[in-house]
Amino acid sequence: MPTPAIGTDNIRALCEVEGVKGVKWATPNPMKLAEAKAACDTSIVWVGGLAEVWAPVFYAVGARGFTSGMINIWPARSLAIHAALEAGDYAGANALIRTMKPFEDVRSEELNGTNVTGVKAALQAIGRDCGPTRAPSAWPLTQPQQATMTAFLKENGLI
Repeated sequence: MPTPAIGTDNIRALCEVEGVKGVKWATPNPMKLAEAKAACDTSIVWVGGLAEVWAPVFYAVGARGFTSGMINIWPARSLAIHAALEAGDYAGANALIRTMKPFEDVRSEELNGTNVTGVKAALQAIGRDCGPTRAPSAWPLTQPQQATMTAFLKENGLI
């Protein structure tokens, strides 16, 4: 994902490179996304790169799709959010996203150092251990973080 700090002209130049078909926008600046999207060929697909939490905002300015850590442990939830956004049902999408708050709160701790850690800990808890994260990620979750994650998984019938 090109950072908006490089400027719209440079983002457009990157999108003009032969073979570029899409952009993962992973910075919390939807107005810059809208500006970059407007400056580029309409065939470029813009994808929200900050997971479900930012997906409605990015959809509102023209992105489609989103990256997801949740899809690894609760695919039906991520797909339901995607379907709601594709249908223009922002209220429905936001209601689904609100239920993810404990999961996303854990992932955002330690300056996002627990982003992947949270996903891997959740996978481990549901019996799909894929090993620890690599440095500089935090590993393992702290006891309070793990308690929050476990409670979230239990409340949603995932364990």
